Amino acid sequence: MNVSDLKGQTIAFAASGGLDSCTITHWLTEQGVKVIACTADLAQPDETDFGSIEKRMRACGAVDFVGVPLQKQMAEIGIEGVQAQTCYESRYWTTTPFGRQVTVAGILPEMKKRGLKIFSHGATGRGNDQVRFQLTTNMMEPDFSVYAPWRDEAFLTRFGGRLPMIDYCEQHGLPIKASRDKPYSTDANLLGLTHEAGKLESLQTPARFVTPEMGVWPEQAPDKPEEFTVRFEHGKPVAVNGKPVDALQAMLDANAIGGKHGIGIGMHMVENRFVGVKSRGIYEAPGMEMLGTTYAFLLQLILDRRAHELFTSLSSEISKQLYQGYWNDVATRMARKAIGEITQLATGTITVALYKGGVAYVNAVDVPHSLFSNDSSMEDEGSFDHKDSEGFLGVLGVHARSIARAGQV
Repeated sequence: MNVSDLKGQTIAFAASGGLDSCTITHWLTEQGVKVIACTADLAQPDETDFGSIEKRMRACGAVDFVGVPLQKQMAEIGIEGVQAQTCYESRYWTTTPFGRQVTVAGILPEMKKRGLKIFSHGATGRGNDQVRFQLTTNMMEPDFSVYAPWRDEAFLTRFGGRLPMIDYCEQHGLPIKASRDKPYSTDANLLGLTHEAGKLESLQTPARFVTPEMGVWPEQAPDKPEEFTVRFEHGKPVAVNGKPVDALQAMLDANAIGGKHGIGIGMHMVENRFVGVKSRGIYEAPGMEMLGTTYAFLLQLILDRRAHELFTSLSSEISKQLYQGYWNDVATRMARKAIGEITQLATGTITVALYKGGVAYVNAVDVPHSLFSNDSSMEDEGSFDHKDSEGFLGVLGVHARSIARAGQV
């Protein structure tokens, strides 16, 4: 789809209020397209004044503005990420993929109310977000179309990158916050911030070049440790430091306390994008790191060896599926249901100590499904009889000797 197909039509545009949003909205308006700007309230810490976003988008030509409140949904999907330990390539808490999923799922119903069937976004043709926006829309509303300016030859001819967009906005007096000397870009939601592009595209630029927005660098954190206690019931955090919480409040509390101690701040990663190239990001996710780590300590108590091996496999698969935009397909739903079996057992209270970026285990109490017992004790207690291991090792030894005699060792 290209802009010539849209002339005279009204479309919904997922607008963050940033440089791309302002440029695309104004450019589309110039091409005879009516743009309704839709902005998702994901409790993003870098942009909380939705009144200013609406003013910017209307000033750029949007015929209407729709603010979609999605903080609760963002928190709930984040907790599901904690339960599934969704870390893409073992490091990244998939905060942006979750944000795209929630954004599209929230905007599509607003489009249906207004009779709109064309969804647009400002994701580039080199990244993952275009896939997430596209596939989520295709799966949830297969009769809707998706228009991506960064894949339109007409747009690409006019705008080769960030600097021409800034020139364009300045020429037309558009109210952008971007500047030529901004060293990197940031994308944010309740679960975390992603810093990328600009000077971060050079591997010579250290991670500490970024200014944290959800906390402080570990060396700037308090010199005294602080304990953090979470009560989980069936996989959900229901109390933080003894105070009852829902999903949103749990994430807000974990973000605030974790950020204060430099938890999950400035995580450097060079990752494999779905489109086949590598990219570099500096991530902040204090709440996900805090709740994710405490939940991992709980899982250590309740999963036996076979369940742990399967969980690890499912976690990796869900993380990859989410990263690639397949949160809604059958494979992901199957894996999520399997994880659900584990969450029913995940009840307990975990306390950790926070100190300058570190999360250290303190204790676990009231874990009814814990498999940890005194059977493994080095003392004379428990029901495990040392002598029983003689036969166990005898059986294992048969195979060990067999591969040795066969020259396989």
